[in-house]
Amino acid sequence: MNRPRVIDSIDATVDAVLDAVPGDIVLGIPLAIGKPNPWVNALYRRIKANPSRRLTIITALSLERPVGKSELERHFLEPLVERVFTDYPDLEYVKDLRGPGLPPHIEVREFFMKTGDYLGNSPAQQNFISTNYTFVARDMLVQGMNVIAQAVGEQHEAGQWRLSVASNPDIVFEVVEKYAAAGLPLLKVGVVNRQMPFMPNGAQVTPDFFDIVCTDAAGTHQLFGPPNGRVSSADYAIGLHASSLVADGGTLQIGIGSLGDAIAQALIVRDRHGAEYRRILESLTPDGLGDNQPPRSAESPSGGVASAPAGPAIRRELGRFDRGLYGCSEMFVNGFLKLIEAGIIRREVFADTTLQQLLNSGAIADETVTPQTLRALLEAGRIHSPLRQADVDFLARFGIFKPGVTLDGDYLMLDGLPLPNDLRGQAQFDAVCKILLGTRLAGGIVMTGGFFLGPNDFYERLRSMPPHELAKVDMTRIDFINQLYGRTPGDSELKRAQRSQARFMNTTMMVTLLGAAASDGLESGQVVSGVGGQYNFVAMAHALPDARSILMLRATHSHKDGVKSSILWNYGHTTIPRHLRDIVITEYGVADLRGQADSEVVKRLIAIADSRFQPGLISEAKAHGKLDAGYELPARYRENLPEALEARLQPWADARLLPPFPFGTDLTPDELRMVGALKKLAHAAQHPVELVQLAVKSLIEGKEAPQAYLERLGLADAHSFKDMFIRKLFAGNL
Repeated sequence: MNRPRVIDSIDATVDAVLDAVPGDIVLGIPLAIGKPNPWVNALYRRIKANPSRRLTIITALSLERPVGKSELERHFLEPLVERVFTDYPDLEYVKDLRGPGLPPHIEVREFFMKTGDYLGNSPAQQNFISTNYTFVARDMLVQGMNVIAQAVGEQHEAGQWRLSVASNPDIVFEVVEKYAAAGLPLLKVGVVNRQMPFMPNGAQVTPDFFDIVCTDAAGTHQLFGPPNGRVSSADYAIGLHASSLVADGGTLQIGIGSLGDAIAQALIVRDRHGAEYRRILESLTPDGLGDNQPPRSAESPSGGVASAPAGPAIRRELGRFDRGLYGCSEMFVNGFLKLIEAGIIRREVFADTTLQQLLNSGAIADETVTPQTLRALLEAGRIHSPLRQADVDFLARFGIFKPGVTLDGDYLMLDGLPLPNDLRGQAQFDAVCKILLGTRLAGGIVMTGGFFLGPNDFYERLRSMPPHELAKVDMTRIDFINQLYGRTPGDSELKRAQRSQARFMNTTMMVTLLGAAASDGLESGQVVSGVGGQYNFVAMAHALPDARSILMLRATHSHKDGVKSSILWNYGHTTIPRHLRDIVITEYGVADLRGQADSEVVKRLIAIADSRFQPGLISEAKAHGKLDAGYELPARYRENLPEALEARLQPWADARLLPPFPFGTDLTPDELRMVGALKKLAHAAQHPVELVQLAVKSLIEGKEAPQAYLERLGLADAHSFKDMFIRKLFAGNL
C-alpha cells in the first residue's frame, strides 16, 4: 500500500478531498461517535457556500447536544450540557436539518436515526434508508459513495505510529473490500481525535489503511457522552426477568439505556446476592420460577413464566456465574463494561473452531494449559505428530507453547534445547509438556463489539484500562458479529462454537397479540429510529441450536390521548414478523412464544399485558376467532398494575439492590430533584386534566422552590402570570 498523505490542518484536508474528487461528493461517515465532526463541519461549510458542488452524506445516528424543547428546559440544560459535553462540536448539518433546512444541493441519508428526533421532519423521513445493519456496506456502494471519513485513535510506541478505528470498525473494512472488489475509487480519510480510546485487535490499522490522515489538534474533542438514565421499577422488573434467562457459560447481547443498565444490575445482584435475587423474582412471578415446576397443561395460559403446553416452564437461571459470560453485541455499552468489572463477562472465546469446541465440551477444562490441552488437540486432529510448522505456529499463537519454541528438522527447540518432535511416545510427550508448555491460553476475547457509546466515565475507563485487560475486548466488523455466515470457510462454525447458549436481548415498542413486533417505525410510515441489527440477532437466535431471542418492552406507553397498551391486537408496521416470535418480556412477566399455536401465543401475551387493557385485548382476540368464546383470564394475571409493581420492588430499592442509577450519574442531587419536577410538568402539559390537578395541588400547598433552583430556571424574577404560574407548578412538584 502507498504511504498516506499526512496533513496537519483540517482546512487543508478539506482542500485535498475537494481536489481529489472534482465532482459531486458522496460522503460516508460512521454512526454515533465515529464521525470526525470538525472535519465534516468544515467540508459542509465549504460546499454549503458553493452551490456548484453537491454533497450527499450517508450515515446514521447523528448525535446532538441536548437543547430542551421549552424555555424552562433550556435554562435547566445549559449548565449541565456545558459541564457534561464540554467542547463536543455539534454537526452543522444536524442543526440545519432540524432548523432552517439543508441547502438544496446537500442531502443527508441515514439508515438509523436518533430515536424519535426526526418524527415529522420531512427531509429526514424522505431520505431515510431502511436496511439491516449487515447490508449497510452494500448499500453505501449502491448510493455511489466516493469518500469515507472516520475519527481515529492513535498510539505511538517504540517508534511506530499506529491508528485505531476504535469506536467504529463496524462497516469500514467491509466497505473498503467491496470497493476494491468492484474496482471503484474510494478516498479514505482518517482524522485523529486524541480523546478516542485506542482499541487493539480488530480495530487497529496501520496509517496506510487511509489515503489521507489529518493530525490537526482541532480534530480532538470530547466524545459524545450521554448521562446514564434513571432506571424505573418497570425497567428493573423487565431486567430481572431477562437476567433469569441467561445461562452461566453463555453469550449475551444487550443494548444501551435504562433497560440495558437494569439487565446488567440484575445480573450483578444475581451473582452477588443470590438469596435476595430469588426472593425478588418470586415476588414478580405468579407462576413460580419454573426451576422445579411440573409440566403445565395446554389449558393453563402462561403468565409470569410462560410455559409450553406440553413441557415444563421456561427454565429460570438463578445461580452464580461460575464460568462467566461472553459478550457479543453490535453495541459495546456501559452495562457490558460494568459486567466485565464485576467479573461476570469473563468467558473467553478463541479464534479457532476446534480449540473452542474442545473448551465447550470440557475436553479442555479451562484456559489453564495442561498436558490434557495438548492431548485433546492431538486426538481431535487439530495438531499432528510429528508437529508441522503450522502446528507449532498455532500452539505458539494461543499460548499452548512458550514463546520461542521453534521447529528444526526432527526436533523442537527452546533456548537451544532440542526435544524429539514426537507426541505419540509417552516419554517424548511428557518431555514436551514439561519443557515447552505455556501456562495459560492466549488471545482470549470476553467482549466483541461493532461500535461503542456510553457516558464520559465509560470512555475514560477504556482510555485508562491496562493493556492486558483491553486486549480481551475486540471491536470488529458487523458482518462478523451480526450474522452466522462468514467471509471465509469455517467462519460460520467458529461463530457457532463461540456463541453457545446465546441470549440476544433487544427492545421493541409494540407487540401484537400474534407475536409480531414494531421496533423502528409507526404505522403512518414515520420512522422512529431504524431496524439496525435487531432483525439480524432475532434471525440468528433461531439459527443457533441453543440461543433465544428476547424482545423487551414496557407494557404501556404515554400518548397524547393518555396511557396506551404496548401489546395490541394488530399494528400496521412490522419490524420482526410473527413467524420469528420467540420470548417477549414486559414488567409483568415472560411469554415464551416459540413454537406455540396462535391461541396460546395470544393467552401468553395477554397474561403479561397491563391489566387495564386485558379485557379489551381478550375481546379483540375473540372477535377475530383467535380465542375461544368462553376463555377467561386466570385471576393471578389480573394484578398487572404499576402500583402493585412499585410495592413489590420498593423494599429492594430501599435496600439499594435496585438503585435508580446503578452505575452513577452525571447529574447532581439538586439536578435530579429538578428533573423530576420538570418531567412531571412536561407530561402534564400534554394532558390538560393532569395539568389542572397539578395546578390546584400546587396552589393549595403553596410550596416555594429553593432560590438557586429558580435562578437556574430563569424564574427568580417572575412577573408575568405565565412565569408565576410555572414557578408555582414547579415548586409544587419538587
